[in-house]
Amino acid sequence: MDLASLVVLALIDSTSFGTLLIPIWFLIQPGPVRASRVLFFLGTVALFYFGIGVAAALGADRFVPQLTRLLDSRPVLWALLAIGVGMFFYSFRMDGRKKPLPTPPLEGSLLPLAGLALAAAAAEVTTMLPYIAAIGLITASSMNAAQITLTMAGYCLVMITPAVALLGVRLATGKRLLPVLTRFSEWLARSDMMGWVVGIVGFLLARYAAAGLHLIG
Repeated sequence: MDLASLVVLALIDSTSFGTLLIPIWFLIQPGPVRASRVLFFLGTVALFYFGIGVAAALGADRFVPQLTRLLDSRPVLWALLAIGVGMFFYSFRMDGRKKPLPTPPLEGSLLPLAGLALAAAAAEVTTMLPYIAAIGLITASSMNAAQITLTMAGYCLVMITPAVALLGVRLATGKRLLPVLTRFSEWLARSDMMGWVVGIVGFLLARYAAAGLHLIG
């Protein structure tokens, strides 16, 4: 197992909407920083990815053959082709600049915060190519169940480390970091990164289906 590759993949995943942009919004809100809420949010996101990753890796031997047979059936391949083509063309219509930035729930019950964390993670999980690649690497290794669990836990911890580090710097520097965080948050919100990801995933999905249908060589 190439642990260095897993660390790199986890650090790429650490720049996603749920693992970085939303936590930054917490850090630039007026008033004192709610460190406990930022950590609760990140912990919920990490637990979600940990659970999905472990379930996928440990269940691979049982479900992958059945899933492969299902994916290779012609009705499913045609459906995947249509979905992939639709995702590819839809990606050109995505524009992050048109999306207003919601205010994270900083007060009251933790349930809305947990809901936000789970919604953000669930919305991104199928488009986080590094995360999917990491699961593939772990699944292809010869690790036992305990090693898989430990490796996935480490992956998810690395994935939230940059946001935790920013929280620490924000607490240590007070408001001096606010201008930098605000500009970075605005840049992330304006970027078309998600459009690129959706387009790439759509292209790969369509290519897989087209090859299975023998429409391309």
